Amino acid sequence: MFKIEKKSKKNQARIGVLRTAHGEILTPFFMPVATQGTIKHISGEDMRKLDASILLSNTYHLMLRPGEELIKKYGGLHQFMNWEKPILTDSGGFQVFSLAGNKSKTGKSLVQLTSDGVKFKSYIDGKKYDLTPEESLRIQMDLGVDIAVCLDECVALPAERKYVEQSVALTTHWAAKTRKYLEQVKKTSSARDYGVAKEKKQKHVPLVHAVIQGGLDKELRLRSLRELVAIGFDGYNIGGLSVGETAKEMYKVLDYLTPEMPEDKPRYLMGVGYPENIVEAVKRGVDMFDCVIPTREGRHGRMFAWKKNSKKIPMGNTCATKTFYETIAIGNAKFAKDFSPINKDSKLPELRNLSKAYLHYLFKIKEPLGSRLASLNNLEFYLDLMEEIRQNLKNEK
Repeated sequence: MFKIEKKSKKNQARIGVLRTAHGEILTPFFMPVATQGTIKHISGEDMRKLDASILLSNTYHLMLRPGEELIKKYGGLHQFMNWEKPILTDSGGFQVFSLAGNKSKTGKSLVQLTSDGVKFKSYIDGKKYDLTPEESLRIQMDLGVDIAVCLDECVALPAERKYVEQSVALTTHWAAKTRKYLEQVKKTSSARDYGVAKEKKQKHVPLVHAVIQGGLDKELRLRSLRELVAIGFDGYNIGGLSVGETAKEMYKVLDYLTPEMPEDKPRYLMGVGYPENIVEAVKRGVDMFDCVIPTREGRHGRMFAWKKNSKKIPMGNTCATKTFYETIAIGNAKFAKDFSPINKDSKLPELRNLSKAYLHYLFKIKEPLGSRLASLNNLEFYLDLMEEIRQNLKNEK
């Protein structure tokens, strides 16, 4: 399922291959975020042209709308999105975290956590839902995804240790329930029950990842890891980071956590981050990434570009900073008469043939095409970054 091809001699970085029902993925890799089954302003065809190898969607949003039953009836999320490559779905745990701070009109929390799962009301129509660990995995199986994630509780930082400790215990408890349900499914379900890998015409059980929690507490992080490894999963996600801590604090967690993680399983740092954060995490042995930054920044007219046409990524022991790339604010007046291409080296003709002046104009008139072009630029930068990292490691002597 996962094979390491080479390890760096400078640090913990490694390159490998992750095999899924819908194809192989070279690691380390970045997953463009198609939260609700779509990347804002971007099509699956765009992602094919940019050589994206996997997309990420979210269980919570898809279960609310359009509903997993409709997607399953259509043939699964791959068919619904017209995407033939792998898909990973988050469990909805982060949405539990993000909704916990919201209150109804009566002042009551919209979310209730129990040992059995999460009770919440839809932000769309107020309908009540009871999302258990078993139900979360069932929904992801009905979607027919390649990699599913256990339901977990993501704690906002800073937080009191007692609460973080309770969160770790709850996440482990839910992971155990997920694993038990998975084993039952493998024994009793037919291929029709939870999706088929279309090209192979055989029963398709997704790879299942568990989420390591514990905030910034070393003892709790390592406890969470040990407990999840004892249960046994196909991969391990590092959750609960990039939610309020500094980059230095995040790196400190990775410094003690990744060396203890199973070497033969993929390591996924959830929701991270800026390019320098990704480089630093790769150097610490992380294999998988996702983040909304490329498209979110693109929609606000901020674009990533290599500095001085150079792709020299700092993969050595020096801490990576914003030295190998720059951020362009296309709304600045200086771009109004800049007729250079948006990206002269892009795989996409629209980015090669259209000018920065035109893109500046699109943002000034609030034309959605501007957001699309800037988002495409940023997604290409991130995917290119991962390719450069892989080649850097491959060529290391």
